[in-house]
Amino acid sequence: MRKITITLCFFFSFSCFSQNKEILYNFTPQPQSLLLNPGADVKFKWFFGVPLLSGISANVGSTGFDAYSLFANNGVDFNTKVKNAVASVDRNDYVTANQQLEIFTAGFRLSGFKGDSYISFGMYQELDSFIYIPKDLAILSLYGNKDYIGKSFNLGDLSAKAELLSVFHVGFTKPISEKLILGVRGKIYSSIFNGTSKDNSGYFVTTQGDNLIYNQVIHSNLELNTSGLTKYMDENYDGDVASDMKDDAIHRAFLGGNLGFGLDLGFTYYPKRNIQVTASLVDVGFINHSKDVESFTFKGEYNFKGVITDFNSEGTIDDAYHDFEEAIPFDTLYHKYTTFRPLKFYSSFQYSFEEERPTECNCTADEDFGYRSALGVQLFAMSTPRQPLLALTGYYRRRILKGLQMKATYTIDSYSYSNVGLGLTTKIGIVNFYAMADNLLAYKDVSKANALTFQIGFNIISGGSNK
Repeated sequence: MRKITITLCFFFSFSCFSQNKEILYNFTPQPQSLLLNPGADVKFKWFFGVPLLSGISANVGSTGFDAYSLFANNGVDFNTKVKNAVASVDRNDYVTANQQLEIFTAGFRLSGFKGDSYISFGMYQELDSFIYIPKDLAILSLYGNKDYIGKSFNLGDLSAKAELLSVFHVGFTKPISEKLILGVRGKIYSSIFNGTSKDNSGYFVTTQGDNLIYNQVIHSNLELNTSGLTKYMDENYDGDVASDMKDDAIHRAFLGGNLGFGLDLGFTYYPKRNIQVTASLVDVGFINHSKDVESFTFKGEYNFKGVITDFNSEGTIDDAYHDFEEAIPFDTLYHKYTTFRPLKFYSSFQYSFEEERPTECNCTADEDFGYRSALGVQLFAMSTPRQPLLALTGYYRRRILKGLQMKATYTIDSYSYSNVGLGLTTKIGIVNFYAMADNLLAYKDVSKANALTFQIGFNIISGGSNK
């Protein structure tokens, strides 16, 4: 029980932060846009990020219910709120989390006879979590099976993952022609902690037979894989969890954890001078977990016949419980496993207008003086264990002043149909600051929001295009 409790705490303590960065994507005055599309059309000559401050982002998202429905001070009993929340969701509702912190980042332009290329590199820490709400298991926990004779509770509703990792990356961006820019980014992942439980199956059903005899069948195929947590699950562990986890996290972050590899791919294409098409694939990669691994399985089949309808009743016969333990044992295994990073797909179509040109040659300009304004639409998709997470965004970009640009977005996704976002980036001298947030209409009462996102950071940016 100690091991299960620690692992569940690990899951749910991280389940408060979606991965769609619709404001940052293709917002090319920001160097960080290269992390979402290595083929982005960036104009500056070189940049480096202020360590630990160049990129700070976090998103929180849940479908089916919000914090207000559980914690509102409205006189409704908390147990009733929980039951109402469970009633309002289905097995495809989820809580998703993502947080990133750039440790360091930099980039510079390379001049060549076929045009300027771009090298960018860095390291960031990422927290990633995705948990489907296990509705059938929640109903069974809240109500038991007494009033659900004949219902098959789906144990496969249980699907969750949580991971803390660091990422080292190097990207290369290359203009192929005046119309086409291609980019690729290589990544090394170093997993710090991981917990994954997916591809589960099984059921629990109670049926009534003759003479008030009830037949209860449990078929279970459940597994939880973990890495980086074995020490903390040991029954004899008596160390300082906070201190030990901090030391382990620092060691594993710098390539001391379970390692994996990945790629980002992207392009920018201009069919016409004022029309732009982009697309990218982010995190085409995997992590091989072979160090400090521990897996827990709950597999087998059990049949019980008796007059007791509630499987968890205090009247359960001891012998029946021991038979259950033998039929579906709780085992601990030690074997390596592989996880795949959540694959993200971005694409956009942009129409630019209000053409402007500089009054005189400015060969060190940081900005593209072609157009003052642009309208566009973006599509985002992310892989999940069951069905893709999708989002559609419309946006308006505008250069407000020299050195100050904005991007306003409206996004429709599984969280909300009224997600309005705003991003601002400014550059004074060589100092760049940006701030972005979405779902702004929900800030009057954030407890009623199903998703929130913010991003901030500082960079040093200098020079411009040599074209």
